Amino acid sequence: MQYQVNDFKVMADIREPLEEIIRKRLKVNQFTYTILSRSIDARKKNEIYYVYRLFIETKESLKGKNVSLFQQIHSEPEYDSWTQPYAPVIVGFGPAGIFASLYLARCGAKPIILERGSKIEERVKKVEDFLNHRILDPNCNVQFGEGGAGTFSDGKLTTNLKNPYIHFILKEFVKHGANEDILYDSMPHIGTDVLREVVKNIRIEIEKLGGSFYFNTPFLDAKEKEDGVEVIALNHSFYTRHLLLGIGHSARDTLRHLYQSMHISMEPKAFSMGVRVEHKADDIDKMQYGNYASFLPRAYYKLSTRYMDRGVYTFCMCPGGYVIASQSEEHTIVTNGMSNQKREAENSNSAILVDVRPKDYGAGVLDGLLFQEKYEQMAFTLGKNYTAPANLMKEFMEDEIATSVRSIQPSYPHGITLSDLRKCLPEFVIEGIKQGIMDFDQKMKGFYHPDAILIGIESRSSSPVRILRDKMRKSNLPYLYPMGEGAGYAGGITSAALDGLLTAIEIIRGE
Repeated sequence: MQYQVNDFKVMADIREPLEEIIRKRLKVNQFTYTILSRSIDARKKNEIYYVYRLFIETKESLKGKNVSLFQQIHSEPEYDSWTQPYAPVIVGFGPAGIFASLYLARCGAKPIILERGSKIEERVKKVEDFLNHRILDPNCNVQFGEGGAGTFSDGKLTTNLKNPYIHFILKEFVKHGANEDILYDSMPHIGTDVLREVVKNIRIEIEKLGGSFYFNTPFLDAKEKEDGVEVIALNHSFYTRHLLLGIGHSARDTLRHLYQSMHISMEPKAFSMGVRVEHKADDIDKMQYGNYASFLPRAYYKLSTRYMDRGVYTFCMCPGGYVIASQSEEHTIVTNGMSNQKREAENSNSAILVDVRPKDYGAGVLDGLLFQEKYEQMAFTLGKNYTAPANLMKEFMEDEIATSVRSIQPSYPHGITLSDLRKCLPEFVIEGIKQGIMDFDQKMKGFYHPDAILIGIESRSSSPVRILRDKMRKSNLPYLYPMGEGAGYAGGITSAALDGLLTAIEIIRGE
């Protein structure tokens, strides 16, 4: 028989193997088990549990209020044969492009993938050139290149979506090299170091299935032809009836061209801006887990509040990670968080973001891009040679500027310049961050730390525009399918991967 056991709690400091705990508590002798989900219940700091949902297979009878017969809720996509005369063209090999390409390749479509940046091996070198020597390649950096922007983050896979294909996406990551714990952890992450290999392995499978990659090949234009579209890229052109755009939220030049020259229908949308905050990782662990900290993985937090009528929230929290330089354009400052699989760095960081609405930046469709650029350039002018503007939490809250860092050392690779952050962020964002810090400290005592470092600016949490599409996922150009974060339909690795997968499935179904 196959059973599901819910709410199976184990004290976090118990070192006994889980198999033995199951055997004793459920009074079962011969069985196999799989962890379906695992979370941490830290509501009581003197009584912290791992909470499991288990799949158990046994010939014995299991009974209990949390025991039920197992029901499968996950789905695998079906692979129908590609019957079109022209291969699909996918622009961008971030999460949306990866899963659209993988699915179409398994259907025999032999997709053509265009990526403005380099393949991962070369991309890592170019990113290191910028982080170590301040040499920025505008086409290949933390935002652009094989794997997309998420490749240089924490590799977080959390999502609020309940789509049954989510588990399929996670299994594909595992199949291509990620740790199996992402299949059941409530806060799954791959880690930047591992994600690089995962992305490369997926590319290799697509190539074996007949897919073609054109790296260092920016998309330039698309012109409607009879019964199709001509896709023009650097030094190449292709004819197709299916142009999938997974360009990412930082492809401003492409977004401008789509709207101004190709007349693709778009609308402005809300996004967020703010700072990265760094605490010592050990302090965050103690805030969340108290005396259990040594028994548990690096602590995670997710906090939110309101300032006036705006949301204020933490975003992309990186336990044991780094604040990374994430700009894709010269003379700008853009921050993000990154951590490796083991999360062993001294600090933990998170964005503190405040909602930005279209009414804040103007009436034009592309005004959100200008708004982002304005403040990223202002942040650059506060320092020199890519140092980031920053302040300590105590001084920030008191409208002063710290004279030196104290107990926490910033991880930002180019160093920081202690500054008045009001000179690189809108006033409502500054006030929203202050409100957030006060409220977050009430929810997680110790979040306000006088030495915590606020590093500006975080401005690329999501795209400020949405490319409109119909129920068939087509734009007003009949052969163009916008998808993922850059099109305004996702917010993170998993949701972007799902959007790319669903777009590819819709294309197969529609043919």
